[in-house]
Amino acid sequence: MIPVAGYNKGDIDIPEAIQRLAWHIDNLPERYNKLSAEELHHKPAPDKWSKKEILGHLIDSAINNLKRFTEIQFLPQPYQIISYRQNELVLVNNYQHLAIEHLLLLWQSLNRQIIYVVQNIPANKLEFIVDPQYESKETKTLGWVIADYIAHTEHHFRHIFS
Repeated sequence: MIPVAGYNKGDIDIPEAIQRLAWHIDNLPERYNKLSAEELHHKPAPDKWSKKEILGHLIDSAINNLKRFTEIQFLPQPYQIISYRQNELVLVNNYQHLAIEHLLLLWQSLNRQIIYVVQNIPANKLEFIVDPQYESKETKTLGWVIADYIAHTEHHFRHIFS
């Protein structure tokens, strides 16, 4: 699957995006703990993810993006983003049957590391060229990829908590 475009539609303000991510890290357990077991496990359709599986998908996204955010800084440009098999990862990691506390802790830990890495990226490296492999063949920057990751995360949180 080749995405047509990313989730980031606004300006790239990395400090503000990192603040939003830090807010989610601090508040996600409380928000998830308000959901019943039935709400956590409910799949709106057989081919759709439950709220637990969406969190699992966000764990996979964090793993893949942490790798990207580090590699973009030292691999040749334009860095080519390689997509990952989202549905298969959710299935083989069996997120539906893991304890919610485990999923929350894992998501929080990965995103704390992402914040640490991003805060230590030199400003000039935020302009490094990235090929997200979109159909439009449009290149982006590392800064855009970071902002897009956080916009993607928030896109899923809007679905979970709306």
